[in-house]
Amino acid sequence: MKNYEAIIIGGGACGLMCAVQAGLLGKKTLVLERNDKPGAKILISGGGRCNYTNLHTSIENFVSENPSFLHTVFAQWTVEDTIAFFENFGHIKGVEKTLGQLFPATNKAKDIVSVFTKLMYETGQDIWLDTLVKSVESVTEGYRIIIARAGKEEVLTSKKVVFASGGLPVAKLGASDLALKTAYKLGLEVVQTAPALVPLTITGKDADWYASLSGNSVFARVYNDKISFEENILFTHWGLSGPAILQISSYWRAGEVFKIDLLPKFRLDNLIRQERNAGGKRTIGQMLNDYFTKKMVDALGKFLPITIKIASLSKADAALVSDTIHHFKVKPAGDKGYDKAEVMRGGVSTAELHPKTLESKKYPGLYFGGEAVDITGWLGGYNFQWAWAAGYVIAQDL
Repeated sequence: MKNYEAIIIGGGACGLMCAVQAGLLGKKTLVLERNDKPGAKILISGGGRCNYTNLHTSIENFVSENPSFLHTVFAQWTVEDTIAFFENFGHIKGVEKTLGQLFPATNKAKDIVSVFTKLMYETGQDIWLDTLVKSVESVTEGYRIIIARAGKEEVLTSKKVVFASGGLPVAKLGASDLALKTAYKLGLEVVQTAPALVPLTITGKDADWYASLSGNSVFARVYNDKISFEENILFTHWGLSGPAILQISSYWRAGEVFKIDLLPKFRLDNLIRQERNAGGKRTIGQMLNDYFTKKMVDALGKFLPITIKIASLSKADAALVSDTIHHFKVKPAGDKGYDKAEVMRGGVSTAELHPKTLESKKYPGLYFGGEAVDITGWLGGYNFQWAWAAGYVIAQDL
């Protein structure tokens, strides 16, 4: 086997960036990827369009026991560095969509992956596809890696190993708990993991109400006592999805209630007052029809007196309408699990890693980056920015 500076486990965003950045520094790495092509998760991201960073990235856009850990990482690799990297090496121009999300002008995720495959070739990095890493052990000479490829088991050794193997979401794309299992085995602290950026399920007495609205999308503000997001929500036959729901899911814990402002750009008490001033001849339902689909208004009739004329509306009913629309309470039963989650929450604790290099404090030569670490970004390109930055800073130390 060739003499590699490091073996990188995982040919996704973090692993590929690490390999090419190492290559640009004149180093040799070997990437082990269990899929038959690199960048499998990159290729499906953003519906195949790849929202590869976010112009507004800051540590406030990340969920972690210690988000401040990112200051040191993001000081070394910025959003501007990401934009310049793809422009310089792939002639990729970014186009800003909503909320700072940056997509390739071509709208093709494969163009992002092509940047890496081209640079891997040009800098002499190796990648073994269809290769399953079964275990990683700490030994005297560094690390012993047991792999399976072409139906045979092999043993590799390396002084440096990079875990860029992702988290648990989307098993069919090669998601793996290998980094977590290895961390546990080595006695490293792992923050409890859970699906994140994931649709939420509703069961019990309200399940049929949500199911009846399946397919309806509403621009809303979803919030709890920690955070709020203003984006679309989508009613489904099993509960709630859409960008705002995926965002709040990273901050939701089982048993908790969050709220939805179904009409964040207006105030119901003002609308009711305007209707009264105009004579109040319309019903609550007719007024709400100005802002929601008929199906939505009919469904809200379960909670609101939609047939009452506004002129006849009591103070108590007016308060009920306002409270229901602006503070609609939701208590999910659970989430749709890792196969429907965009990312994993939790992972190897940042307390175990040097923030400048992402090397293990206890095991020299062992690095963790990307989704395996307790750093989880919001929806909208933030997780890619973390992955690129992590790959870069690890490469500097190999």
